[in-house]
Amino acid sequence: MPANRTPFRCLSAFGFMLAVLAQHNAGAQQATFESRSITPDAALKAARAALEACRKSGHQAAVSVNDRAGNALVMLRDRFAGPHTVDTAINKAYTAVTFKMDTTSFMRATQPGEAASGVRHLPRIVAIGGGLPIESSGSIVGSIGVSGAPGGDADEACAKAGIAAIRDELDF
Repeated sequence: MPANRTPFRCLSAFGFMLAVLAQHNAGAQQATFESRSITPDAALKAARAALEACRKSGHQAAVSVNDRAGNALVMLRDRFAGPHTVDTAINKAYTAVTFKMDTTSFMRATQPGEAASGVRHLPRIVAIGGGLPIESSGSIVGSIGVSGAPGGDADEACAKAGIAAIRDELDF
């Protein structure tokens, strides 16, 4: 150790460096984050309830429950639902979660002549009622989309029944 440096001075310099690094890290953003998403089990329960609600109303439909990133977790199609209902249900759920709104409101907000009308032309976007975000503790954790009932209002009623089936499992 050089004559002008004592063990105490080295420790003080080391302590100073640690304090500077700690202060720098305190102001820095985290490199990762945590997010909550609906579980596959809850998604399946919601999808089954939505499909059953459609059946009780006499509709053959497809139901998709997507995670918070828009990926389909569960997709159920009733035996006589049209082949187009599968993609439509998945994409209604995708639209609801990515735009953070129900697809009936989305349909109104993106009509021709509205400022946001151009987003209807993006891939996978469906501006028809029947897609709903699923919320828990103030955050969107997933979405549900239903297709096959005669009209978006009927699809949305089935989707609401799906969410109602898992409401007690979601944190509000």
